[in-house]
Amino acid sequence: MSLLKLLLLPPTINVLLVLLGLMLGLRRLLGALLAMLGLVGLLALATPLASHALRQGLEPYPVPLPSQLETAQAIVILGGGRDYNAPEFDWGDAPANATWRRLAYGTHLHRDTDLPILVSGGRVHDEHSAEASLMAAALREVFDVPVHWMEGESRNTTENARFSADMLLATDISHVALVSQAWHLPRAVAEFEAAGLTVIPAPTEFTSPPPQGWHAWIPRAYHLNQSTRALNEWLGRAWLAMRDRLPL
Repeated sequence: MSLLKLLLLPPTINVLLVLLGLMLGLRRLLGALLAMLGLVGLLALATPLASHALRQGLEPYPVPLPSQLETAQAIVILGGGRDYNAPEFDWGDAPANATWRRLAYGTHLHRDTDLPILVSGGRVHDEHSAEASLMAAALREVFDVPVHWMEGESRNTTENARFSADMLLATDISHVALVSQAWHLPRAVAEFEAAGLTVIPAPTEFTSPPPQGWHAWIPRAYHLNQSTRALNEWLGRAWLAMRDRLPL
């Protein structure tokens, strides 16, 4: 699946299309069309309009109401990546920006509800520390919030759900508020529910609308990154749907 994502997501897919077009020859119609598709597609995906459209369709859940949170027994915060060798915190690695956003919102929910927190994230590339330990350090030292459970073995959303559910169900906790980016939550909710938990989605970092007028069409690297994340999520949801339809 990782290799498939590498090949199907920008900018790799765009480069492959351009190279294939060059191999076929730009004078041939198919070659010219493939090269144009690669270049124009890359520019289009880098526009605010495209990145907003791709992310908006991934964000069905609103912010949970206080009445919905009354049924939750714990808050689960999913890891969203790390920055390597971050010197400013003196921890070695540190949570990436996406993870900080989740930690901040998880802290907000904890202070409103006093629910215990589970952080989930392992070692995707055999790092020295699990992502969950970095998240726990951030919650403790920056937000002054305690962490009740650390799940540090997972490498993807499916394992986040499976290993977190094992820990929580063993303590008779079955209803959780699940914190992640708004665009990531639909797939995460499906995985956690499949693992046996009842989930109250707690989304953060909703997509911002594109600027007005011609500014919405100006390509920027930031928006290409956002489009790539959205396409990665759409690909993940497609894989999840296919997996659920495959015979066991």
